[in-house]
This record gives sequence, C-alpha cells and structure tokens, in this order.
Amino acid sequence: MTNTYSPAYRLSDDETPAALPPVATRYPAPAGLRWLRWQLGALWAVAPALGFRQAWRVFTTPRRLPTKAWEAPALADARRRIVAAETGPIAVYEWGPAAAPAVLLVHGWEHRASFWRAWVGPLRAAGYRVVALDGPAHGASAGRRVTLTEFGCAVQAVVDTVGEVRAIVAHSFGAASVAGLPVRLPGGVALPRLVLISAPEGPRVVAERFADFLHLPAALVQRFAGHIERSTGRPADSFAVAAAGPGTGAEQVLVLHDEGDEIIPFAEGRQIVAAWPGARLHATRGLGHNRLLRDAGVIAEATDFIAD
Repeated sequence: MTNTYSPAYRLSDDETPAALPPVATRYPAPAGLRWLRWQLGALWAVAPALGFRQAWRVFTTPRRLPTKAWEAPALADARRRIVAAETGPIAVYEWGPAAAPAVLLVHGWEHRASFWRAWVGPLRAAGYRVVALDGPAHGASAGRRVTLTEFGCAVQAVVDTVGEVRAIVAHSFGAASVAGLPVRLPGGVALPRLVLISAPEGPRVVAERFADFLHLPAALVQRFAGHIERSTGRPADSFAVAAAGPGTGAEQVLVLHDEGDEIIPFAEGRQIVAAWPGARLHATRGLGHNRLLRDAGVIAEATDFIAD
C-alpha cells in the first residue's frame, strides 16, 4: 500500500533531472489496490474495529523498496554510525568536518538518507557537517512499522548525539514528524534554521486523504484521531505542523512547497506559513512533491537561508 505522505518512488537507475517526465497528477495505483479496497471495505462493514486495525496497519507500514544503483555511491564517503532509539537501531550517515556545525537532513515516507545526495556537496561547500538518517522502518534502520511520533522520537535521538546543529531540513512525512513532535535541540538551545519541504498541514488531513484513497467512510478519520489521542495522550490536531512546530524553538523557518504538488496540496504549505509567525514561503512550479529534493535552485535557496 502507498501512504499519501510520500508514495512516489519513480527514480530510475540512470535518472537525471533533465530526463524526468512531467509531473503526474496522481501516482500509479499499486498492484492489488482493488483487492485491498474491497477487503478493508468489507471488514469495515461487518467489524469496524477490525477494519480500523487493518487500515492502521497499512497506514503505518512503509514498503521496503529495492535500492537503486545511485544510492550506494551517494553514501560511499559517509561516516556511518548507529544511534539507539525506542524503535531500534537507527542508521546515521555524516559528511564533513566533525567539528563543524551540523545540518540534519530528515527524509520522507519510503525514502532514506541516500535521497539527499544532491544536498551533501553544496552544504559541505558552505562549511557544514551534513548528517542524515534512515528513519525507523526505512533503509538500514530497524523496524517494520512506524508512526509519526516514533519517527520524530528517532530524529530526536539522533539530534541528541550530533552536537552543534545549525539547521534541520525535513521533507514531507519527515517534516510532519520534526514539527509535529516537535524535535528540539538539547538544553533548550534555539534551533537557528528550520527548512520544511512539501510538508502536510497535519495528521487529520492526511487521514482524510488516506480514507478517500481507500474508499473508506469519513468515520475512519475520527477513529484515527481517537487512536492517536489514546496512544500518545495528545489530541491528533496538536501534532499539526503549525500548532506544534513553534515548539522547535526555530529562530527562522522556510517552507518550500510546489504549486503543483500532487501529494500534499500547495494550500497546506500556505496554511502552515499563515499560522506560523515569522515563517516564510518559497513556492516553486513544475517540481511536484519530490523533485524539490533534486533541484539545484531549491538547494541553493535553502543553503543561503541556512547560512544567512
């Protein structure tokens, strides 16, 4: 099943930005989608509680997709280490001088640290140490399922080991976890810069898209919200990016979002900025949900913002 935080994994082994096809309005449905919709719909009709449990399992299970040829070279010169988290060991990769201030890169759903390959060179050239991780149930890290809070807690565990952090750059589900938890620097130190890329507004709207995608009733969203509150002790809406994000203590916030984002509507980026005092929006066109991660102009904009 494909989660609507970031379902696209369309990169070919010989991918270059110029060779990419135009942004699609919807990603191809995975094999077996009709069967999954029928199965969940039938379960919901006869046993809503069981139907919800199965839907939640699908929602929190990322696919372990095959690695591409460009991923190993992207990580070849990285220093590797393991950080312990509640979900299990987290794989961490670092580039650049150990004493330099760090920029932490947090990937989205079904991505991994290697997907930041285009950012490593420019950030190192700007004088930063680059740190990236494979989130729980992603890449080389442990786990098979992960929630937003578990992902955010794993990011926090990594942050606690990094030392001086100049910025956090997070994409999609990663952005939702960093801002929704929120992740903070140790000792109450303010985070100088925060960059959120293709960020969803909050869990409720993601659950609504998930229910719509699977042709499930709107009542699923309320069950999602209730389950989140029971399991975390916090209302689901308290994890919304703009509601919780200021708790990161970020001094400056840049929101990058494409006007044609086919996964997270551009309107959600605007909502985040409107509700987050001091946040600024940089809109792009023609890059969709994932191409922002590979666009030289976007990377330059973010690097300049981090250094400013």
